[in-house]
Amino acid sequence: MRYFMWAVTALLAYAFVAPLTSIALEEIPTTVVVLITNTILVGAAVALVLVTDSNPAGYLTHDRAPYMYAAGACLAVGIIAYYEALSTEPVSVVVPIFGLFIALSSAIGIMVLGEELTPRKVLGIGLGLVAIYLTAVE
Repeated sequence: MRYFMWAVTALLAYAFVAPLTSIALEEIPTTVVVLITNTILVGAAVALVLVTDSNPAGYLTHDRAPYMYAAGACLAVGIIAYYEALSTEPVSVVVPIFGLFIALSSAIGIMVLGEELTPRKVLGIGLGLVAIYLTAVE
């Protein structure tokens, strides 16, 4: 159940990203907010690598490295697009639409990665979609 602590920590921290970003974007260009927030992320990642004595160099040519690079590219596009959306629309509209990534990621996990599809997961994804629709559509 160790994952649960990390997931809740991520939830609590990430819940503040959109509101804080939206406030910053009221007077700071999107490009600057993207640069600074992600520089902080990179700095934290470097610190984590140093503290855990991980050596990323050995993984740069690993068989799974292309997936890592593709994930980084998707993250870059997603975050830049997310910040652009937050710069023009309210958090209460943008975040639920962005939140559809949860249902889409789950579907990709099931269809592409062969993860088990259970009635409970179908219900959870369905209810998530309903919640997102109810909060995003005015």
